[in-house]
Amino acid sequence: MLVSMLRDRASLDQISDFMKYLASNGNAETDRLPPLTELSQELGISVASLREQLEVARTFGLVEVRPKTGIRKLPYTFTPAVVNSLAYAVRTDDRLFRSFSDLRNHVEMAYWYQAVALLTPEDHEGLRGLVKCALEKLHGSRVQIPHAEHRELHLLIYRRLNNPFVMGILEAYWEIYEAVGLDIYTDLNYLERVWSYHQRMVDTIIAGNFAAGYQALVEHTDLIFQRSRTLSNQKFE
Repeated sequence: MLVSMLRDRASLDQISDFMKYLASNGNAETDRLPPLTELSQELGISVASLREQLEVARTFGLVEVRPKTGIRKLPYTFTPAVVNSLAYAVRTDDRLFRSFSDLRNHVEMAYWYQAVALLTPEDHEGLRGLVKCALEKLHGSRVQIPHAEHRELHLLIYRRLNNPFVMGILEAYWEIYEAVGLDIYTDLNYLERVWSYHQRMVDTIIAGNFAAGYQALVEHTDLIFQRSRTLSNQKFE
């Protein structure tokens, strides 16, 4: 009943005819949508207009369009919408990434206890493996930046929430983090301190001491904030 009431609200009617159709039709796992000519007749709009609406839906990550196989509805994701908006924001004023970074930090802290309580033994092993791989990169004969491990560690901790909006914010953060070149920062001392916090976070998660893990996350965030103030241009995390 609530869904039916919400559908009547004017704000929900602002989406395109195609997106309204998409929301009400098709299984995101299996169904392919009808051809454009058939859809245009069903929706009562021109093929040209439908193509424009389809492109918007594709940009939002709602559909997949492939030659010969047609149009397929995808599972809902918030990430593309946030990435596109954030990319535009950063191009207008790169200081806005710092504001978004602050949002991301608060999201991680707000969902910490709920997220870590959902992690499985397999997730614990995954976290342990990421820390091991990162430390090997940092302490090897040729130092490597463990950026992929950094990104995956933070995302893995929150993935079991199964919350597309939380993951959309976190994934968008890392997408733009890479786009502005922050993944190539090479201060070894800073990276070693970051991974010491990651080690503490993982050890306390596995031990079930979530409060100690939260404290390590907070201290890790403080370190990032301090770093952001010392770097020139847009150097923040």
